[in-house]
Amino acid sequence: MTHPSAGDTAPAQAPDGPAVAGELLTTAFAYDGGRQVTVYVPAEPPQAVVYAGDGELIAGWGGALEAAGTVPTLIVGVHRTGDPDEMVRIQEYSPSFDPQRFTAHERFFVEEVLAWVDTRFGPGLPPERTAVCGVSAGAELAFALGLRHPTLYGAVFASSPGGGFRPPAAWPHLLPRVYLTAGTSEPSSWRTRSAGRTPSPRSGPRWS
Repeated sequence: MTHPSAGDTAPAQAPDGPAVAGELLTTAFAYDGGRQVTVYVPAEPPQAVVYAGDGELIAGWGGALEAAGTVPTLIVGVHRTGDPDEMVRIQEYSPSFDPQRFTAHERFFVEEVLAWVDTRFGPGLPPERTAVCGVSAGAELAFALGLRHPTLYGAVFASSPGGGFRPPAAWPHLLPRVYLTAGTSEPSSWRTRSAGRTPSPRSGPRWS
């Protein structure tokens, strides 16, 4: 396990924009030589949690959620690789390119980060209140993790996924709810949509 050592969690600088009531915290793990995770912690006890890749960008969305008046939501953003080669990021996010690299990142994301969140912020919420999200290649990661771990993530929020996503040969019995957004001129995103199927109904409240 590569959990961060005690005391290495520190406040992160909030992005430019209106002041937020919640708090941003960033910590580093031993994985990949010090991969960082930034967490937006709402001012009130969270009623939902969203995990995401490219976390250095997405974790700052907490202020937007506050402004929209949504339920208090914990956002856990796993930072992208520090390698300047964009292909390394894609290999971590899409299993079709480099299965070994993807599996290593998947284990870190799904096992180590989730265990740390449970220890640091309290027991995790049920899958009906737990989502994984991403944009572009990060959306491919969200699809892959949501389909491979439907008992952890009850919803997938995917925006403009790239062309690297490939649906599994065999669909799991239980599927997460999928919320897909894409522009009308994004052919890869519409191919992704057409490759899917309607998920099995899940019990529990819908996201609001």
